[in-house]
Amino acid sequence: MILKGSQRGGAKQLGLHLLKTEENEHVELHDIRGFMSEDVIGALREAEAVAKGTKCQQYLFSVSLNPPETENAHIQTFEQALAAIEDKNGLGGQPRVVLFHEKEGRRHCHAVWSRIDAATMTAKPMSYYKNKLREVSRQLYLENGWQMPRGLINPKDRDPRNFTLDEWQQAKRSGRNAGDLKEMIQEAWATSDSGATFSHALEERGLYLARGDRRGHVAVTFEGEVISIARATGIKAKDLKARIGQPETLRSVEDTRKRIGEDILPRIKSHIDEARAKANQDKAELDERRQELAQGHREERAKLDAGQKARAETEARQRAERLRTGIKGLWDRLIGQRAMIEKQNEMEALWAMRRDQDQRQAIINAQLQERRKLQDEIKVARARHAQALREIHFDATNYRLMQRGQEPKAKPSFEQTRPPSPPQPQKDQNKLRLDQLREKAPEPAQHKDHTQERLRRLRESRRDPPDRGPEPDR
Repeated sequence: MILKGSQRGGAKQLGLHLLKTEENEHVELHDIRGFMSEDVIGALREAEAVAKGTKCQQYLFSVSLNPPETENAHIQTFEQALAAIEDKNGLGGQPRVVLFHEKEGRRHCHAVWSRIDAATMTAKPMSYYKNKLREVSRQLYLENGWQMPRGLINPKDRDPRNFTLDEWQQAKRSGRNAGDLKEMIQEAWATSDSGATFSHALEERGLYLARGDRRGHVAVTFEGEVISIARATGIKAKDLKARIGQPETLRSVEDTRKRIGEDILPRIKSHIDEARAKANQDKAELDERRQELAQGHREERAKLDAGQKARAETEARQRAERLRTGIKGLWDRLIGQRAMIEKQNEMEALWAMRRDQDQRQAIINAQLQERRKLQDEIKVARARHAQALREIHFDATNYRLMQRGQEPKAKPSFEQTRPPSPPQPQKDQNKLRLDQLREKAPEPAQHKDHTQERLRRLRESRRDPPDRGPEPDR
């Protein structure tokens, strides 16, 4: 489970971000602890109000918990992770808010703690919290038997396609994937040995080499976004200069954007528009299916929650009816019968809670499997669109070569990789499992109590053995 944490302020902005449903298909409030308010924004605003009595500006500690993409982590696994985070960072007992998000077939968790200790009106120190989160993350991978990412074992081996929030937002503005943009720049760097070949390799991918405002090497996308070459490739500035020359010799970002708009865009605009129109059509169809699937899943969960709530009320009433009142209740206290009944009620309530958690987790796992199948189709469509755009940019680059009297390059084979999908029997099994779970939506009248037999055996084991008379002398 990858853990990413940060200290921050901005209670209202964070609350609005956590409740955002435009990007998340499901947003579930799991726990609010230590606050008077019962809603997310109200709770975080309470933390902000308490922090005003101190000098602390970053009074919140926010952590995202991301299990492996193909794993279905149980809610107890998340709770164990939260307890470990609190223990490592000295946040035990601090007010917190916990939510679950689901999107693209992945379920992850967000937790926000107030750093302010109300008793002392001081902020909890968060020294070396990144190292502590890394230790907890490694332990979770080992305890759950998950395949640990190489970058978590050794930071030097981290995935070069990983991107920051700023890079993701930048790619989103241009309608691209942040990981794909970094990968294209890295491919261009790996296949070039000089500034000219690197610039040409970038242009084949719809990127243009330029001089940044800070006199560094940057790539300008066809849409006008600026990407740092050093940050995308992980190459030091001096090594970049050694291979592709000084950035002072390159066009500025402003001149590069003008060149794209005046020279390149008019030649390929119609092809780009046609490719994007086809991509938008495919995206609209898939997005409609995604929304229908998400709505169906929400209705199933609402039905499950209503059934579980009604069943819980019925079971709580039945447990309460076991406790007699008046003279009979007093007699039960004297003979110890009431204590036994209270213990039985406590155990039944615990088993019922775990049963409901397991049932809800089973429904969520089956729904995530359905959503991942659709996400595989979305990835294929996204890759097909990216391939079409790359072919257009490659042809445009070759056309500019021929205009200068140079020999055009041979067209490479643009391989479209389809995400691995499970075998067909497994798909059928998952569908059958989901249908079975849907049919078992809890109804209070049809619920069969499986705890009575366990309780009967437990009571029998606690009874005194029958009197067999005095033991014979030995």
